[in-house]
Amino acid sequence: MSNALEVNESNFSEEVLRSETPVLVDFWATWCAPCRQMGPIIDQLAAEYGNDLKIVKCDVDQNPALQMKYQISSIPAFHLFKGGESIAEFIGGRPKNQLRDEISTALA
Repeated sequence: MSNALEVNESNFSEEVLRSETPVLVDFWATWCAPCRQMGPIIDQLAAEYGNDLKIVKCDVDQNPALQMKYQISSIPAFHLFKGGESIAEFIGGRPKNQLRDEISTALA
């Protein structure tokens, strides 16, 4: 079971845009091999960050309006939100330490 909450078009605003905590959104799809490879990394980071960073997953095939709104043309794509705004974007698979460093830099 995933440590990351699944978000969709109906709860995205509440869970991401109105969150008091920064939120990392993992835009992914079930058919995407790099997305599946990132799954355990995302789960580990969700457990490690705890209440300091909310990590959620958004299936682009099930949520085309969100895919279009955030111009997701390549997956996996990660958007970091703070105060309802996307403050950083990371495209493609990467090692856990690299993603953690990128998140820390963006939040600093």
